[in-house]
This record gives sequence, C-alpha cells and structure tokens, in this order.
Amino acid sequence: MKKLVLAGMLLAGMAGWACAEDAGTIKIDQTFVKATTWLSQQSLTLTGSPSGRDDNTAFSQEAILFVGEAAANLDPKFSPAQRELGAKRAAVVTAQRAVAEYLSGFVLVGDTFVKDGVQQYDTIRSAVNGLVKGVQVVVQEYSKEKETSIAIVKLGMHGPNGFASVIYDKVFKDAGLRRALTEVDGKQAPTYSHKVEPVAVAFDGLIIDATEQNFKPALINRIFSAKKELLYDPSKVSQKVLVEQGCGEYTNSVDKAKAALDTRGIKNPLIVKAVGTVSAADLQVSDEDAVTIFSANQKGNFLAGAKVAFVLK
Repeated sequence: MKKLVLAGMLLAGMAGWACAEDAGTIKIDQTFVKATTWLSQQSLTLTGSPSGRDDNTAFSQEAILFVGEAAANLDPKFSPAQRELGAKRAAVVTAQRAVAEYLSGFVLVGDTFVKDGVQQYDTIRSAVNGLVKGVQVVVQEYSKEKETSIAIVKLGMHGPNGFASVIYDKVFKDAGLRRALTEVDGKQAPTYSHKVEPVAVAFDGLIIDATEQNFKPALINRIFSAKKELLYDPSKVSQKVLVEQGCGEYTNSVDKAKAALDTRGIKNPLIVKAVGTVSAADLQVSDEDAVTIFSANQKGNFLAGAKVAFVLK
C-alpha cells in the first residue's frame, strides 16, 4: 500500500520536565502562572510536549499547542539576562522540534503515515517544515527561582494557513495521493450503492458514535459499510469545505456532537453507532445503518458538506 503521512539547536540543557501527564492530559507546572493563566483564558488545552501527545484535543479545539522547556546555562560568564534569553530561545526550539515530530507521525488516511511519505513526497515534507518554522509563539515564561523557561507554540488545524489545509492542498494536487483517499490495502474500495429506501425523517447531518471502537481522529476519516464499501470519504467533499472545517467534528459525547453541528445550522442529525473499524481512522457501520445513511443523504446531501461528527472515547 502506498504510504502517505508527513514528515536544534539547544542553547541550554533540558531541565526536569515542567509538565505532568494525567490520564492523557498534559499539564504545566503551576509555577508558570503566566502560561497556565493564558491557557485558562483561551479555554485551550495542550496538545503535547516532548514526552507526550493528545490527538483528540488537537482536533476538538482546532489547534495544535505544544510546550517546550529548557534550563538556563549556569556558566558564570553569562549574566542573568543572558541566561534568561538563552533559556527562552532554547524552550522555543524544543517546542518546535516536538511539533515537527508530532506532525511527522500524524495519521492522514487509513493506516498510512506522512512520516513514511517523506522520501516519496518531497512537497509534503517541505510543507511540514514550513509550517513548523511558522508556528506562533504564544507564551514565553522564565522562572528565576528554577532558572528554567517554557514556551508554548500554536499551529491552527484548519483555515487558510492551518496544518490540515496545507496538507489537503498537497493531496488534491497529487494524483497518487488523491487516489489513496479511496483505497484500502492499495486497492480501490468499492463505492456503496443501494436502492434508496424511504426515510421517515429528513436528516441534515450525521453523528457516528465510535466510543466502543479503537478509533482515532485523522486528517481524513472515512466511513465504510460492514462489507468495506465506501460510504463517506473526503474526496467527495469540496476542498474549500475541507480547508475551512476538515472532514468532521470531534467530541466525546453525542450531546456535544449535536451542539457542534448546531453551530453550523444542522438541526436534525442522524445518529448511528459504529460497529467496527477498517483501520484506526476508518469506521464501519451496520448494513441497516448503511442503507439509512445512504438513503438519507440522497435527500439531505449532508456528506458532501462534511456535516459529520465523530464521537470518540
């Protein structure tokens, strides 16, 4: 199968890590008041650090936030101001390096990874390198007591300059990558087709409850029937829609999924449970639900607008 997914200077030594990871949540030491206050005010959560990552958070909040930490160089020849400046710069580089490693292991579609595509797709590698260099430094804080510094860097998921947007652009311009959107194990997946059945209610969106599945958010998530027939894939979604919002919403409850879709004017989504996976990024629904989704979409045309929400564990 064609593999896709993408692909230091440290002015001071790494300090004892200031983040604690608890049940998948990456937290900053409360000593760094400026950083913790900023995160609280922005209602944002860290996506990762050099020691961990949280994909669900990145997709649910539409932003990748990484923290880096570095210790000051205690060589007596450096003044306190020079130590602080060096530690701050090193913390930024550490955070940027963590982002680069994070993006290089991002799931793009199915079981394919950008990391393995680096040698095959130099344009994608260049895009990732450019994104890492362009990440926004949103917080820098230095602790004179600990003589360490932390930096939080931010990269948007969607929008004109977002990570997903840049990658979608590269994918749609490359015929080989574009074909892979509808392939499974290197072979073209059959497109789902069925006689349109009457649907009593007019549905304008779709919620897939995947809480019982080992499912992960990805730049491209797909939905298959139980027979591995392709019901939903972003190759059928306009690039403009993908750039602006991706291939779906991601939450951890059906109620939150309804609320997320409601902000887009979707009032009556069809709700189904996933019954399996084709890969970590691809869900399967039952034959009965496949018919309902297919038939409802013939009238509501919600799949073409990526009016889909995925409920994760």
